[in-house]
Amino acid sequence: MASIGCWSLATEVETIDARGLKCPLPVLKLEKRLADAEMGTTIVVLASDPMARIDIPLHCRKHGHGCAVATADDYMQFTVTVGAASPA
Repeated sequence: MASIGCWSLATEVETIDARGLKCPLPVLKLEKRLADAEMGTTIVVLASDPMARIDIPLHCRKHGHGCAVATADDYMQFTVTVGAASPA
């Protein structure tokens, strides 16, 4: 937790491990979590299905969420920020 004067900012990050799940399950798990997420929440999705590289960023773009993608050895990591879409 970061502290600024008398204010504190929670920096919790939730992780959804969707490795081994096939399309459309990774994006559906994300969609379910996004339904209850507050603005600014960060959710990390780990996915191994190649279609997730298309599905997750597309879902985020359509719903106004930011999405950054990183690739590890055998999976992708999507860092989704609720309501923080990059300007087009």
